[in-house]
Amino acid sequence: MLENEIIRHCSPTLAGMKTGNLFSYPFNDFSQLKNQLSDWNNSLNSRGVFLEILRVNACRALIYVYRKNRLHNDLSCPKVQTFLSQIGYPVDNLKSCLNFLSQRIQNSADFPHEIGLFLSYPFEDVQGFINHKGKNCKHIGCWKVYCNEQEKIKLFNKYKKCTTKYRQCLRNGSSIQHLTVAA
Repeated sequence: MLENEIIRHCSPTLAGMKTGNLFSYPFNDFSQLKNQLSDWNNSLNSRGVFLEILRVNACRALIYVYRKNRLHNDLSCPKVQTFLSQIGYPVDNLKSCLNFLSQRIQNSADFPHEIGLFLSYPFEDVQGFINHKGKNCKHIGCWKVYCNEQEKIKLFNKYKKCTTKYRQCLRNGSSIQHLTVAA
């Protein structure tokens, strides 16, 4: 079941098109889930893909699937670093940034809006969402779009096509390892 959810929610990341994806996953046994994630990390880390739990409640885990090198590059952008450091992120260390994000998710009633920067959302759209309080966007797709609407619509269509293709490949017997593009 985890394999299907990874494909369903994270195909653009596996394909190398996107830095990261998030999904909520139900579990009965947390230690079993941790073992499964460890197995997936052992299998996918060599291809540049990592899985981490950002939040856990009684029966669900929020799982972040990401490409470490892309995330490092995304978070190295000066305007992103300035923005995140103003919120309190330790921008000089990727692991510390992820830990801080996890803490913000756990301690907030709402999702921290900067999470888009960890998911390949353009800075301008994250900033637009925050400035407009989620209103007055030009388009809603994988995220709310505030700039370059037509470009983002094309990108959303690529993500959707990738997910459709990956789901079909999985049904036809391909493995996630085979479908994951090496970094």
